[in-house]
Amino acid sequence: QVQLVESGGGLVQPGGALRLSCAASGFMFSKYVMNWYRQAPGKERELVAGITSDGGSTGYPDSVKGRFTISRDNGKNTVYLQMNSLKPEDTAVYYCNAVGTTLLTRGKNYWGQGTQVTVSS
Repeated sequence: QVQLVESGGGLVQPGGALRLSCAASGFMFSKYVMNWYRQAPGKERELVAGITSDGGSTGYPDSVKGRFTISRDNGKNTVYLQMNSLKPEDTAVYYCNAVGTTLLTRGKNYWGQGTQVTVSS
Protein backbone atom coordinates (compact mmCIF):
# COMPACT_ATOMS: atom_id res chain seq x y z
CA GLN A 1 0.00 0.00 0.00
CA VAL A 2 1.45 3.33 -1.07
CA GLN A 3 1.69 5.93 1.66
CA LEU A 4 3.09 9.44 1.86
CA VAL A 5 2.81 10.85 5.35
CA GLU A 6 3.68 14.49 5.92
CA SER A 7 4.60 15.93 9.30
CA GLY A 8 6.14 19.06 10.78
CA GLY A 9 3.49 21.63 10.00
CA GLY A 10 2.17 24.09 12.53
CA LEU A 11 1.89 27.72 13.55
CA VAL A 12 4.96 29.92 13.24
CA GLN A 13 5.57 33.65 13.43
CA PRO A 14 6.67 35.63 10.38
CA GLY A 15 10.39 35.26 9.89
CA GLY A 16 10.38 31.87 11.56
CA ALA A 17 11.26 28.45 10.21
CA LEU A 18 9.72 25.01 9.89
CA ARG A 19 10.96 21.71 8.57
CA LEU A 20 8.44 19.44 6.90
CA SER A 21 9.04 15.73 6.47
CA CYS A 22 7.35 13.22 4.19
CA ALA A 23 7.81 9.54 4.93
CA ALA A 24 7.17 7.25 1.98
CA SER A 25 6.32 3.57 1.89
CA GLY A 26 4.87 1.00 -0.49
CA PHE A 27 6.83 2.01 -3.58
CA MET A 28 10.42 2.30 -4.76
CA PHE A 29 11.12 5.74 -3.35
CA SER A 30 14.58 6.10 -4.89
CA LYS A 31 13.10 5.85 -8.41
CA TYR A 32 10.73 8.78 -7.99
CA VAL A 33 11.02 12.52 -8.37
CA MET A 34 9.68 14.10 -5.21
CA ASN A 35 7.85 17.40 -5.03
CA TRP A 36 6.28 19.64 -2.44
CA TYR A 37 3.13 21.53 -3.38
CA ARG A 38 0.99 23.91 -1.39
CA GLN A 39 -2.58 25.11 -1.59
CA ALA A 40 -3.95 28.15 0.15
CA PRO A 41 -7.70 28.69 0.62
CA GLY A 42 -9.32 29.82 -2.61
CA LYS A 43 -6.13 29.30 -4.62
CA GLU A 44 -4.83 26.63 -6.95
CA ARG A 45 -2.29 24.11 -5.80
CA GLU A 46 1.23 25.31 -6.65
CA LEU A 47 4.57 23.58 -6.86
CA VAL A 48 7.08 24.95 -4.35
CA ALA A 49 9.99 22.53 -4.64
CA GLY A 50 11.16 19.50 -6.56
CA ILE A 51 14.09 17.11 -6.34
CA THR A 52 15.33 14.43 -8.70
CA SER A 53 15.37 10.77 -7.71
CA ASP A 54 19.06 10.82 -6.81
CA GLY A 55 18.86 14.20 -5.09
CA GLY A 56 21.29 15.71 -7.54
CA SER A 57 19.07 18.49 -8.79
CA THR A 58 16.44 20.71 -7.21
CA GLY A 59 14.10 23.43 -8.41
CA TYR A 60 12.01 26.20 -6.90
CA PRO A 61 9.69 28.96 -8.07
CA ASP A 62 10.79 32.54 -7.50
CA SER A 63 8.29 32.92 -4.65
CA VAL A 64 10.31 30.59 -2.38
CA LYS A 65 13.78 30.53 -3.95
CA GLY A 66 16.44 31.29 -1.38
CA ARG A 67 14.08 30.56 1.52
CA PHE A 68 13.00 26.94 0.98
CA THR A 69 15.28 23.94 0.58
CA ILE A 70 14.19 20.47 -0.48
CA SER A 71 16.29 17.43 0.34
CA ARG A 72 15.86 13.67 0.49
CA ASP A 73 17.29 10.64 2.22
CA ASN A 74 16.77 7.60 0.03
CA GLY A 75 17.99 5.35 2.81
CA LYS A 76 15.14 6.56 5.01
CA ASN A 77 12.55 6.95 2.20
CA THR A 78 11.98 10.50 3.34
CA VAL A 79 11.88 13.90 1.69
CA TYR A 80 12.21 17.16 3.60
CA LEU A 81 11.30 20.78 3.07
CA GLN A 82 13.23 23.31 5.14
CA MET A 83 11.34 26.59 5.15
CA ASN A 84 13.09 29.71 6.44
CA SER A 85 12.11 33.37 6.60
CA LEU A 86 8.46 32.40 6.48
CA LYS A 87 5.90 34.95 5.40
CA PRO A 88 2.13 35.10 6.00
CA GLU A 89 1.64 34.34 2.30
CA ASP A 90 3.32 30.97 2.84
CA THR A 91 0.27 29.90 4.83
CA ALA A 92 -1.21 26.85 3.12
CA VAL A 93 -1.65 23.12 3.28
CA TYR A 94 1.59 21.54 2.10
CA TYR A 95 1.48 18.28 0.15
CA CYS A 96 4.13 15.72 -0.65
CA ASN A 97 4.03 14.28 -4.18
CA ALA A 98 5.87 11.40 -5.86
CA VAL A 99 6.17 11.14 -9.63
CA GLY A 100 7.49 8.07 -11.40
CA THR A 101 10.04 8.74 -14.14
CA THR A 102 11.58 5.40 -15.04
CA LEU A 103 10.29 3.00 -17.65
CA LEU A 104 8.51 0.96 -14.98
CA THR A 105 7.23 3.86 -12.88
CA ARG A 106 6.26 6.40 -15.53
CA GLY A 107 2.68 7.53 -15.10
CA LYS A 108 2.55 6.80 -11.39
CA ASN A 109 1.72 9.80 -9.25
CA TYR A 110 1.15 9.66 -5.50
CA TRP A 111 0.02 12.29 -2.97
CA GLY A 112 0.13 12.68 0.77
CA GLN A 113 -2.74 13.95 2.88
CA GLY A 114 -1.16 17.33 3.53
CA THR A 115 0.05 19.26 6.57
CA GLN A 116 -1.10 22.73 7.56
CA VAL A 117 1.42 25.55 7.79
CA THR A 118 0.20 28.81 9.27
CA VAL A 119 2.42 31.88 9.41
CA SER A 120 0.94 34.50 11.69
CA SER A 121 1.85 36.76 14.57
